[in-house]
Amino acid sequence: MRVIAVLLALLLAAPAAAAPLTLDIIHVTRDEEAPIPFSFMEPVPAGEGIEGARLGLADNNASGRFTGQAYGLGEIVIPRDGALAAVPELAALLAAGPRVVVADLGRADLESLLALPGTADDIIVNARATDDALRREGCRANLFHTAVSRAMRADGLAQYLVLMGWKRWFLVVGPASADQNFAAAIRRSATRFGARIALEKPWTYEVGHRRTDSGVTNAREEIRPLTKVDDYDVLVVADEADDFGEYLPYRTALPRPVAGTHGLVPLGWSRANEQWGATQLQRRFEKQAKRFMTARDYANWLAVRALGEAMTKAGSAEPAALRAALLSPEFGVAGFKGAPLSFRPWDRQMRQPVLLATTRSLVAVAPEDGFLHRVTPLDTLGDDEPESACPARG
Repeated sequence: MRVIAVLLALLLAAPAAAAPLTLDIIHVTRDEEAPIPFSFMEPVPAGEGIEGARLGLADNNASGRFTGQAYGLGEIVIPRDGALAAVPELAALLAAGPRVVVADLGRADLESLLALPGTADDIIVNARATDDALRREGCRANLFHTAVSRAMRADGLAQYLVLMGWKRWFLVVGPASADQNFAAAIRRSATRFGARIALEKPWTYEVGHRRTDSGVTNAREEIRPLTKVDDYDVLVVADEADDFGEYLPYRTALPRPVAGTHGLVPLGWSRANEQWGATQLQRRFEKQAKRFMTARDYANWLAVRALGEAMTKAGSAEPAALRAALLSPEFGVAGFKGAPLSFRPWDRQMRQPVLLATTRSLVAVAPEDGFLHRVTPLDTLGDDEPESACPARG
């Protein structure tokens, strides 16, 4: 009885538990018309992007129970045809003071967000736009990137192709602006790693209906003459619009592999990844979202997780403290890709491996062995510090 009385006295005398340190994250995306799927075998994922952020929130709060931290996620959806600046909820939140924002937005919307008054002291994490310009001349001191850039993806692919001895590339480029941008990244990577564009052609054909016999026949009849060219090692396709790239494998005049946006694809995340504990992440996501995790989901998950790690390191929810933590040389977040992930101080791009995968198989992970760097092999992917064109570097 005496022991019990002593324990009760200690409990009654103990101060009340401190309130948890709280970080409220704003998630911004746009309501978009669902694209027409290339095939019924791969339906359009519902809630792409936001489902990854929600899982990141759950993971942060799971660990926060032990560290005295709590996290919230305010979800803002821009109307399909509306202007980002006209969303009253977003304007009110940003006007309340420095905030932390995860942007699941394309480049145009992201630049509109950055242009809003009062956002200079915010932390904005880009979890979708892959444009290299946002890491170069369009970079910002407060703009971080968990989405893998085109340059990183192209470099990852180039390392593997060069390692395999496939150094002569036949580049086929679609008409969309995104296709042109990916092609530019491929050309840069070829020069960077000692490959060469042996031949380049634009895609100018109109493929027939995808799901009819005539569509299949038309594709073969158009692709064979297009690819009846001098010898090359691999056909690299730039078709981010997903209009024709899926037709290229097994229809080329020469029996050659296809890589790029189709065939062997460089990705920030792949459902084929089962290494480094990735199966555990995949299963938790599938339980929540009832579908596979995409690269866009992963970048959103990683953005929320990185902010959680930053608050743990900083011991503060203030954006200035979080920014310092994100840029600290000691910062790192586990990303289920075999290496701790961190942000480059010169362009705020998250260092991370690039997965090279087909639909069902993880073929390789870049950076490949043999591509060395004075600091970390991860900086062989994308813009290294000496070549960075970011005016807000440092």
